[in-house]
Amino acid sequence: MRQIAGLNPADWAADHHLQIERVRSIAGERLETLERLALLATKLAQMDFSLLYDTQRDLFVIGYNAEERRLDSGYYDLLASEVRLTSFVAIAQGQIPQRAWFTMGRLLGENAGVPTLLSWSGSMFEYLMPMLVMPNYDGSLLDQTCRAAVAVQIEHGNRLGIPWGVSESGYYTVDAHFNYQYRAFGVQALGLKRGLSDDIVIAPYASALALMVDAEAACKNLQRLAQQGSSGRFGMYEALDYTEARVPRGQTIAVVRSFMAHHQGMSLLALTSRLLDQPMQRRFEADPALQSALLLLQERVPKSAAPYLQTAQSPVLGDMGQGQDTGLRVFADPGRKRPAVQLLSNGRYHVMLTSGGGGYSRRNDMAVTRWQEDISQDNWGMFCYLRDVQTNTVWSAAHQPTLHQPESHEAIFSDSRAEFRARNLDFDTHLEIVVSPEDDIELRRLHVTNRASSAKTLEITTYAEVVLTSPANDAMHPAFSKLFVQSELLPELQAIVCSRRPRACDEPTPWMCHLLAAHGADIDAISYETDRARFIGRGRSLVSPAALDDDCQRLSGSAGAVLDPVVAIRCRITLQPGQQATIDLVTGVADSRDDCVYLINKYRDRHLADRVFDLSWTHSQVLLRQLNISLSDARLFEQMASSLLYANASMRADNAVLIANRRNQQGLWVRPSPATCPSLCCRSKAWTT
Repeated sequence: MRQIAGLNPADWAADHHLQIERVRSIAGERLETLERLALLATKLAQMDFSLLYDTQRDLFVIGYNAEERRLDSGYYDLLASEVRLTSFVAIAQGQIPQRAWFTMGRLLGENAGVPTLLSWSGSMFEYLMPMLVMPNYDGSLLDQTCRAAVAVQIEHGNRLGIPWGVSESGYYTVDAHFNYQYRAFGVQALGLKRGLSDDIVIAPYASALALMVDAEAACKNLQRLAQQGSSGRFGMYEALDYTEARVPRGQTIAVVRSFMAHHQGMSLLALTSRLLDQPMQRRFEADPALQSALLLLQERVPKSAAPYLQTAQSPVLGDMGQGQDTGLRVFADPGRKRPAVQLLSNGRYHVMLTSGGGGYSRRNDMAVTRWQEDISQDNWGMFCYLRDVQTNTVWSAAHQPTLHQPESHEAIFSDSRAEFRARNLDFDTHLEIVVSPEDDIELRRLHVTNRASSAKTLEITTYAEVVLTSPANDAMHPAFSKLFVQSELLPELQAIVCSRRPRACDEPTPWMCHLLAAHGADIDAISYETDRARFIGRGRSLVSPAALDDDCQRLSGSAGAVLDPVVAIRCRITLQPGQQATIDLVTGVADSRDDCVYLINKYRDRHLADRVFDLSWTHSQVLLRQLNISLSDARLFEQMASSLLYANASMRADNAVLIANRRNQQGLWVRPSPATCPSLCCRSKAWTT
């Protein structure tokens, strides 16, 4: 372009002068565009990294959550990761201290006798992406690690008899919008993350990155991938999925037919590096600021470092000779010392249930019903009382809140629902609880069967305390918080609606509905209560509330701005011998009163209520597939949730350790700098919260 711009028109024929001027003008415009882009790229490179840098740990956080306006709790803490590029640039620009480079962990594994830095997921991206622009020095720790990582990946593919190259990529699972899902995959011999060997996903761009390390092996592997169908219109497809659980029946490979721009871009840079003698690396080295820190990349392999021994993975439940895991958790001891928990959710509306029958309901960050962590009582949540009118015996569908000892009792937790089965006197009860994937409601379906030889009259009473604000606001001043809730009875719909009056003009008004619908039996009488003081009575508790006394035939029917709001509905039914009745108890949240009425009318229909159970099971199966977890994994997470929701003394450190501590909570997370603690252990542990 510069040659054309400098042409002398006198050297050309007169009829070419106009074309020369036009070419000169276009060339000048192109040069101005290039200069403007170069200036813009320079400005974009001047990024302020201070927001993401933790000065106490000398580490970068994973990211910033813009919606919640907070930093993530995890940290980039391993040298064998993409963060070394960011750390190097920030150090060279003087934004962070040089000690940040040595703060990153250097966990060493051993592959074929070669010490190799371990990464989190063992992906090719973590090891080779920085090499696209950063220089690599022969014999250095990073050079040896990258070469060993490629060798391990090749060995992994040969052992499985498939092409090699595992990295983070899309895989053969789509969401509701038919978008391929994306996740980090890797080789277990290189990664600290457990379960890497459960998936076999090969990404062609991983082989393209390997061109910078072993060009001959990478070329052969790319040719092999192309032969297996990974070549598309715009280059190599995103991935080949060999995971048996996801491959369609009758096939051995599933091609992820998508193109990701950043993976294609990395492939082009890797080809450029190999074919044009590393132009990006030479430009990187030419920058004066970056030249000042190049010595960091020449770190040698420590001679005295002991390889990190990776623990073997514990077998999943399905591999222990127990047969296929059904996903059921059954508890026959309702008064167990530590309650087990079950979590149900549609992504917005969440229900937690304990094996005793307690728990809470929430919509996003708003508490629908009141709950407190109380492992000694566990008597918070939504309950269902039953009373035999002839004998005045009172019990509950679950162990809580009456603590009645039934003839038999089982709490059954599965992946999509919770169930409570019990036999009391001559009645069999079966309570099923699910959350609708469509609407923000929970459906509690109670089946009651009369096993006596004569007709029986039974009273069924629901109870829950209404919150409709965040748990923190309610816990700070519960008496004040209760003053803003008001209730309204809808007898013609057999329902109650509640709302919280806003405290500011821009504050939304949440609405809650509570419905009772009977199927298979006629309701003899129905009544309502929204005042907790009248329901429980003076000096009484939920174990034996005043509303369940034999002389209380009907609930008071109070409504409006009560001092302590609850929702309670009582119905009386008569069951013939062997007859079964089904009572649907629906609780939901909406943004307006009209939406609540719509939910009430919708779920009074038995067929629409039945549909919730089918949808909840389907939703749970789709969710497990999208998360790529098994029923055993889901059970493990729910077992862990119990210790997160309820303080678990068995997880605490020994008393001698606690007594010896002299630091506050913040001080416990401070780690010594390499200057004050030069031992390898301080530089080789993955520190996260």
